[in-house]
Amino acid sequence: MTSMRRRLLVLVAAVLVLAGVGTGVVLHAADRADRANQPHAGDPTVSAGRLSLGQKSRVMFVNAAPGPHRTAVASVPSTEPNGSRTASSLKCARFYAAAGTGVCLQSNPGVLKQSNRALLLDAGLRTKRTFPLAGTPSRARVSPSGRFVAWTVFVSGESYSSAFFSTRTSILDTRTMRLTPSLETFSVIKDGESYHASDINFWGVTFASDDDTFYATLNTADKTYLVRGSLSRRTVTTLVENVECPSLSPDGTRVAFKKRVLSRTDLWHEYVLDLRTLRETPLAERHSVDDQATWLDNRTVAYALPTSGNVKSTDLWSVPADGTGKPRLLIAGASSPAPL
Repeated sequence: MTSMRRRLLVLVAAVLVLAGVGTGVVLHAADRADRANQPHAGDPTVSAGRLSLGQKSRVMFVNAAPGPHRTAVASVPSTEPNGSRTASSLKCARFYAAAGTGVCLQSNPGVLKQSNRALLLDAGLRTKRTFPLAGTPSRARVSPSGRFVAWTVFVSGESYSSAFFSTRTSILDTRTMRLTPSLETFSVIKDGESYHASDINFWGVTFASDDDTFYATLNTADKTYLVRGSLSRRTVTTLVENVECPSLSPDGTRVAFKKRVLSRTDLWHEYVLDLRTLRETPLAERHSVDDQATWLDNRTVAYALPTSGNVKSTDLWSVPADGTGKPRLLIAGASSPAPL
């Protein structure tokens, strides 16, 4: 009997310790979040307001500046990107929009498991549909017409530099609401022949204007490829090697992408690929860019880089797409740009 009482006491003590640890973790995370939400001198001016995807000549993005509007979808005039920003009540880990359609990827931490979901948005940033995500948000894109939406999540691993990671890329037809849960169900043509492998991963979709063609990254056998896909035929075809996170130019002739500089490292440089000649042009940015770039117009691409001295924040930079010029700071404390 005494032995049984001791076991019960040990069990109760263990439960109390675990409960205390769990509470401590939650409180510590809340304290860190509170500190991150405190504005600092020199931070951008952010005020609450109503946003619409129908607004022209503006850039929308996820606000990364500290304060109550951190992670909120915000907007600035494209002619004054460093001006005061207007923030909506919508908060996202990743965001993109085109032709009155938006997508917001959210990740909400929990004590035991984080909750991830994709929100399909109308022009007023109101949620039309919600879709559960299989992992941590990574990339998001909307086709030029607004008909198709794509997102990529990490099912395992937390970055493309992880030793082991897997992704899942989904495409939604917003007209029919038909969801393709994984691009891995598409047929792969590699080097002119049908290709099958258990280690195939896709990420970083970018859409052409014909509502059928798309480009993406395919990873297999420790190599990455730019693929051209067809939604109607449900096929992808490899084009060139060592291309990640492609972004198609507005005129459909070039792809901006990140190219791994050294094998098995997290060092990438930004390039532009001419789709007709397959000629690559290195851009003037010399920092490692781990992002899916966005074309502001046919001459300029934008991308996120970690904020100096703050690994939890990013700034948006831009650079000419022809390899000339030099990078310039576009929007401090921001990510996921979407030019309207």
